[in-house]
Amino acid sequence: MSSADAPAPRKFRFAAGGEGNAEEGGARRFVKLAQKAEELGYDSFMIPDHLGNQVGPIAALGALAVATDKIRIGTAVLANGFRHPAVLAKDAATIDVLSGGRLELGIGAGWMKEEFDKGGITYDSPGVRIAKLAESLEILDTLLRGQECNFQGEYYQINGLKGSPRPRQGPRPPIVVGGGGPKMLALAAKYADIISLAPPSNKDGKMLLSGITMEATAARVERIREAAGDRFDDIELNWTITTIMPTDDREAMAEMALAALDNGYPPNIEVDVKLTVEQILNSPYLAFGSYEEIADQIRSVRAQTSMSYVGIFPTQMEAFAPVIPLLKGE
Repeated sequence: MSSADAPAPRKFRFAAGGEGNAEEGGARRFVKLAQKAEELGYDSFMIPDHLGNQVGPIAALGALAVATDKIRIGTAVLANGFRHPAVLAKDAATIDVLSGGRLELGIGAGWMKEEFDKGGITYDSPGVRIAKLAESLEILDTLLRGQECNFQGEYYQINGLKGSPRPRQGPRPPIVVGGGGPKMLALAAKYADIISLAPPSNKDGKMLLSGITMEATAARVERIREAAGDRFDDIELNWTITTIMPTDDREAMAEMALAALDNGYPPNIEVDVKLTVEQILNSPYLAFGSYEEIADQIRSVRAQTSMSYVGIFPTQMEAFAPVIPLLKGE
């Protein structure tokens, strides 16, 4: 494709997030957190899905549907193994109706083995988890259109079930699929309206440091492009910035981050490669610098990868807020 044929870049969108845990002020402050995100100019507010220290995402979305006015609400992302797709479709359709058509339904294969084990829920092999998710996506696509579903899969069987209530959005609410490995990205390329690109993780659920570089991220986008074919231009690409550090010395902050990694912090990262200061500063997943420098970095990420939907980690919402007006509308 020549540059003349390339579509114009998508406009930036910004997603805040919250868990409703004690650090954020607990479940009772959770609604106020989403209302604050709306005030700060975020386009959406997303809730993760863990059995640990957070609110239940489906119940919380029900509350946000009536407590907010304009901000889109969704999940980033539900663990498919926690819910049957027929039940999830009804919950999702109900939330879309109650919110006036503001739902973005994010779903993934589920990756935190410890939570499945603690909850007594079977944690299947990666291949089975991905196969189950593929079946769920097919079922959700039908039911969320308000259509009758007849599906005979290896893991799910649906017999003449009609999706109800009919969602507000047509033809159905957008489906977000999150993942980092090649098989998950290929699956997302087939079904998703929005793909959330995460760095790959090891078998224990730790994120691989090698996956946060610009080069690795661009390679993941290429895999999506190849798998999606003609669909690619219709897919919105999302990523989540995990750390925002406003500073007037980006290089010094990057050196501090590398030193922390050498000392085993944060513990949920496997240091499988040694990164340079330049690689840290160019990573889409880290934002160090003045607000103008962070805005320029995000523009650079979009130019190199076509990713345009910027997610912000819970607890980082206010730290990032001054960047939004610098990029809004671009």
